[in-house]
Amino acid sequence: MDAALTPIEIGLTTAIVALRGEEPLVLVSGEVGNKDAPAGLPSGPFDPIAHRTFEIGLREWVAAQTALSIGYVEQLYTFGDRGRHARVSDTGPHVVSIGYLALTRMPEDVSALRAAGAGFQPWYRFFPWEDWRDGRPDIIDDVMLPRLERWAKSDSDDAARALSRKERLQLGFGTGGMPWDEEKVLERYELLYEAGLIDEARRDGRVASVPVTLGESMRFDHRRILATSIARLRAKLKYRPVVFELMPNEFTLTELQRTVEAISGRHLHKQNFRRLVETTALVEPTGDMSTATGGRPAALFRFRREVMQERHAPGLRLGARN
Repeated sequence: MDAALTPIEIGLTTAIVALRGEEPLVLVSGEVGNKDAPAGLPSGPFDPIAHRTFEIGLREWVAAQTALSIGYVEQLYTFGDRGRHARVSDTGPHVVSIGYLALTRMPEDVSALRAAGAGFQPWYRFFPWEDWRDGRPDIIDDVMLPRLERWAKSDSDDAARALSRKERLQLGFGTGGMPWDEEKVLERYELLYEAGLIDEARRDGRVASVPVTLGESMRFDHRRILATSIARLRAKLKYRPVVFELMPNEFTLTELQRTVEAISGRHLHKQNFRRLVETTALVEPTGDMSTATGGRPAALFRFRREVMQERHAPGLRLGARN
């Protein structure tokens, strides 16, 4: 087929994030854990006739398919590698997908989701090495780094790159004395893909020297889109008050801390966090108390919307990892 005549389709793929308790969730369709037909992120076509903008199209089909009313929406990147929705040798339409991050509050009624074959799943099910709330995950040192370090020793394919495999491994996984950066979710995923250590890489023809399962796989390149979404949200916490898109209208400071910890994947010192919240003036007391803590009543707070006019970058600058 003449390349100039190859049809191109535009799709919209979104990572819809919610929170349940202390667990960050992402909406997926299909069966998680099924390697023959893995689950994926909600996706739909862009109709240039019916939809004036990409975001309008996104909101319309999300509402139609899931009955969810998503709040915050942010465009990520364009994902257009050949083979996303077909084999590399296929001559069908080339599907280019616009990736989005969307935030919503957990719905009380999920029957519409079940009817559509969708449901919320913990995002750490797909990225277990990203959850450091209880310390450094064993999977990093026991499974991932030995294989990645063996892969990094063979640098023949990286001659044209500014950084060697070893250097990229140090930056992504905090080896060689480098710190772990929770925002480098996508960089870590890309290293695992290049090394052939995840199912998506093997589906694309990269063969691992030792087969290993690292988190649940997703269809097409949806786990790459989810990695991009997690990284974007973690970074956004520090300079925009997006965390309150996931919070109820009233909350305790402990609930706020647990939410920030869940998203960032790190444990935060209680007093340091409260000083940070006080300094940023992101919240204000409601004057009411919560008795749902199981202990002493805790003061309830709400988001101060005025902060958006007061400061250019109102967020929670968490500082270096302890």
